[in-house]
Amino acid sequence: MLDDAAAPPPLPTPRFDTFYRHEALTALLRAYAAARPGLMRLSSIGRSFEGRDIWLATLTNRATGADTDKPAFWLDGNIHAGELTASTACLYYLHHLLERYGADRAVTQLLDTRSVYLCARLNPDGAELALADRPRHIRSSVRRYPYDEVPVDGLTVEDIDGDGRILSMRMPDPHGPWKQHPAEPRLLVAREPGEFGGAYYRLLPEGTLKNYDGLLASVNRDPEGLDLNRNFPGQWRQEFEQSGAGPYPTSEPEVRAMVDFVVAHPNIGAAVSYHTHSGVILRPLSTASDEEMIPEDLWLYRRFSAIGEQLTGYPAVSIHHEFKYHPKQHVSGTQDWLYEHLGALFWTVELWAPNREAGITGYPWIDWYREHPVEDDLKLLKWSDEQCGGQAHVDWRPFLHPQLGPVEIGGWDRLNFWRNPPPHLREREVARFPAWMTQIALSLPKLELLRTEVQALGPDTWRVRFAVANTGWLSSYVSQRALQRKTVRGVMFEIHLPDDPAVALVGGKARFEGPQLEGHAPKVSQQAFLPHRELTADRTVAEWVVRGPAGTRLALTARAERAGGVRTEVTLD
Repeated sequence: MLDDAAAPPPLPTPRFDTFYRHEALTALLRAYAAARPGLMRLSSIGRSFEGRDIWLATLTNRATGADTDKPAFWLDGNIHAGELTASTACLYYLHHLLERYGADRAVTQLLDTRSVYLCARLNPDGAELALADRPRHIRSSVRRYPYDEVPVDGLTVEDIDGDGRILSMRMPDPHGPWKQHPAEPRLLVAREPGEFGGAYYRLLPEGTLKNYDGLLASVNRDPEGLDLNRNFPGQWRQEFEQSGAGPYPTSEPEVRAMVDFVVAHPNIGAAVSYHTHSGVILRPLSTASDEEMIPEDLWLYRRFSAIGEQLTGYPAVSIHHEFKYHPKQHVSGTQDWLYEHLGALFWTVELWAPNREAGITGYPWIDWYREHPVEDDLKLLKWSDEQCGGQAHVDWRPFLHPQLGPVEIGGWDRLNFWRNPPPHLREREVARFPAWMTQIALSLPKLELLRTEVQALGPDTWRVRFAVANTGWLSSYVSQRALQRKTVRGVMFEIHLPDDPAVALVGGKARFEGPQLEGHAPKVSQQAFLPHRELTADRTVAEWVVRGPAGTRLALTARAERAGGVRTEVTLD
């Protein structure tokens, strides 16, 4: 715990029902760092395409060691522009850790023995555009891609009536695919197969048209066509296979900033990335089935995912098996890099499920958005009326469109009620997750000193022994994938001799690699057919023979990349 005798200054009072713009977010993060300098350090890991800082909070008790000497948990959010609740989830955890340190046993243990690297907004440019007075809803970065061209025709999606929302436009059309629900005229439902002779509508996104001839129109792609979550090195594929992936892996400064930081911090053993929406916890693999996954890693994922389900109320599913946008395609992203390349455990959390909020249960995650029963729409409209003041589905109102003439604007407000919860539900939604993240982080491997021994072998010759153990639940390598990809070494031991010609190493190497260490997770149950044979696989001993005069002090270090480091001294006597 911190040793300050005086009470620390009060923490900032954040608004979890508010989405912060970049300047306000910067001020809030700086206020946290100023209020708890012993627990939080704020740094910029890079700048966005438009030059905004990508802020990273490093959370650990510096009195108990440097962040890089401890196992670490990575947390990020808001890589996609309009997924603003992801940023709120990160800020909520930051506040939770700083507010509860010293009063909550688990939080105190976490910051005393581990580090948390927290990037509340990985994509500041895209978020700023989503939060503009007249917003635009793009996928990720504001950089134009793949072409820097202004459309010469077609419909450009934008807030045409200036109300700060992008809704839909409907216009009567005898050939339109939509009709009013017979009992609820505000609601448009699809025409039945073979249906004819009714009053129908054509539905368009809110926006303006260029060169409209009164007959043909298509929706223009956003000129900002990047998807930063497809720009990571793991399973990166070109545009023809994966839209928005960029010209090459880490071509975008936001992704490169994260990749550079994570590679420079091999102590990161587990991570969570927040997105919206669907109300589900996603685990690897995304590119292959569970049958192709390393069984030991699959067992780990299932164990921690089950804990996530219990603590958050969100179901945990496989990306490959249960969260595909199309049954013949797969998408890759952060999880493919952090787990498949580096062997760190990783989850994507898709926050918020408006359909579940409306009482719709048992639906398929992705297919529901393609087709669902009209009863679901009625439940959602009822939810909008009763819980959202009628703002999730906006009543249709007349508007004189500059190209189309008389239309009506209304329908579902996707950014503020679908991609993100309404303000009064945001804190409730993100408050589900701190306990789960803390349990994952406290399960990371942790290298600790067991004991040192110095034994005289002669008048000036000594055997030095240095014993360390992994006190974490997870192994020092975290996953079998890390061993397979050779991304982690065993415990690295080193003996540091004084600059004295009378002192010499006569047995052992000054630096050498020891074994990987298991954690205290049982390998088998007590009812297994055969006991696990390695009873002390969580500990190891380094040994040297040193020649030197009595009273000489030697420094010893041990380091496991994902389990932290240990430093100690011994005296030859």
